[in-house]
Amino acid sequence: MSLKRKVSDKAHMGFIFVRNMELFDLNSFGNLTTGVFLERKNRFVGTVKVNNKIITCHISDTGRLKEILNNGRKVLLAKNKESLKTDFKLVAAYMEDGWVLINTSVHSKIAYNAIKNGVLGFTPKIIKKEVPFGKSRIDFLVDNNHFIELKGSNLLIKDKCLFPDAPTERGKKHILELISSVKEGFKATILIMGLRNCRCFSPNKKLDPEFHNLFFKGLESGVKFKGFKISINSNFKVIYSGEMKLCDR
Repeated sequence: MSLKRKVSDKAHMGFIFVRNMELFDLNSFGNLTTGVFLERKNRFVGTVKVNNKIITCHISDTGRLKEILNNGRKVLLAKNKESLKTDFKLVAAYMEDGWVLINTSVHSKIAYNAIKNGVLGFTPKIIKKEVPFGKSRIDFLVDNNHFIELKGSNLLIKDKCLFPDAPTERGKKHILELISSVKEGFKATILIMGLRNCRCFSPNKKLDPEFHNLFFKGLESGVKFKGFKISINSNFKVIYSGEMKLCDR
């Protein structure tokens, strides 16, 4: 599905997304199947029941996921190669607001397609991934002058998407790097991808007050915020489902 143009100019500015635009196909994982989640054995391994057999699955999201990975939760799985230690990879979980993506390995691919198609408000000519800056690698550098750091939010509290769901030293370091990049003359954006059907986004002050404070320090220092929501349709395609604004502070 193509994008609609708000205005036409030579700078490729002013694009808006069409709702339900496809950003990624989960079928690219291979044959998908459903199962029932049983237990999280450690950060990376869980047990699930598939066709009355108890097997293991790889969990790529190292967040706590306490609200999602509960015993009895319906989950979406993809078969792993026999050479791997786990039988399946965990792709998504079924919640009250539908399928929720919990496989972080495809976050970057989804965000790349969103950026390429104008989620920032313009379509970049150049998108580079994993670009070194300071002591970090920033997720994207667009048009050689604009750093983008991506964070995925799967924690839904009332009508808010929150990040993080566990204290994050890495997240705080990335915000500091974005602030430094602005001081050096770059543009910078923290891009939040909402994985739930929420009204707005807020940094999780209760769980990580330092991240919360740094987030707003970043905005005061010239770092921009951009949020968008995704969902999974009945064909297991990841689709754009709307802009996600920042909640009132």
